[in-house]
Amino acid sequence: MTTADITSAAGPAELPPGPSGGPAVRLASAWRTVRRSRRLSIGLALIALFVLLGVVGPFFAGDPNGFSMDLAQPPSGSHWLGTTQTGQDVFDQLMVSTRLSLVIGVAAALLATAISVVIGIGGGFLGGWSDETLSLLSNVFLVIPGLPLVIVISSYSRGGSLTATILVIAITSWAASARVLRAQTLSLRTRDYVLAARLYGEKRWRIVLVEILPNEAAIIVSQFIFAVIFAILTQAGLAFLGLQNPSDLTWGNMLYFAQNAEALSSGSWWWFVPPGLCIAVFGAAMSLISFGLDEVLDPKLRVYRPGRQKRSRRQPDRQHPDRQHPDQQQPIQGEEAAR
Repeated sequence: MTTADITSAAGPAELPPGPSGGPAVRLASAWRTVRRSRRLSIGLALIALFVLLGVVGPFFAGDPNGFSMDLAQPPSGSHWLGTTQTGQDVFDQLMVSTRLSLVIGVAAALLATAISVVIGIGGGFLGGWSDETLSLLSNVFLVIPGLPLVIVISSYSRGGSLTATILVIAITSWAASARVLRAQTLSLRTRDYVLAARLYGEKRWRIVLVEILPNEAAIIVSQFIFAVIFAILTQAGLAFLGLQNPSDLTWGNMLYFAQNAEALSSGSWWWFVPPGLCIAVFGAAMSLISFGLDEVLDPKLRVYRPGRQKRSRRQPDRQHPDRQHPDQQQPIQGEEAAR
């Protein structure tokens, strides 16, 4: 009798159920990762709130440019964040400006991160004259003052349009990240697994995408987070200086209109506090996410929590009171000690 006959006679072998890799398992794993860091949890919650306001808020808000007879009114039941000098609702303006500010921040950060990845990792991996040329380009952008360059380029752009603003911010904010990625790539390209991949004849693009890029993912994510913060702050600064299109409502444009109407001197705090507070809270939330990711990915940075540590000492057996911990046993005295 052959092995096939024995198998057919015994029936199909039953395999133990393997671990499910469905979306529920991945979602549970991601949730456990988020719960490891309190900073990461708080930061993600705040960012989710801003995204919800930016995506859903404009559909429920009224006309942000609509005028009314309630001029410079403080917050009330009819106007939750008060009105401007011309009777416009501040809450409606904040909902609309949140969406555009997030779009500018994310788009400029994505473009700046892509440029830094191409120039930093590409130059560091290729070496030679390519690395020298790209490194020289990065050094030139590093020594040029960022804010004056942004102001000069924005003043010659097409009236501070949305596309021009994203391009200006991205062009002036990639150099520092490219230098960091280049230094890390110079270290990774001499590792054993990269040399082995070259020895086996792997293509350059595959080595970069499979061997080098995943090992720099944490740095790229951190740089993207701070690029979003930089983009929003830069756009707010340009809008405050009057270098943006006033018809595009952003947090910076709200501060610009409040400054022109002398809201600070007139005591209309409800006009400039909400956009300024949104910028501050959003930047703090992104920073918390960056610090939280460092705690999760780097075990050396994890915060010690005494409440989660298991007790090292064994408790005495409740069913057998005579069995006590060795440290709790009484010393033997009298004749028993002599024996």
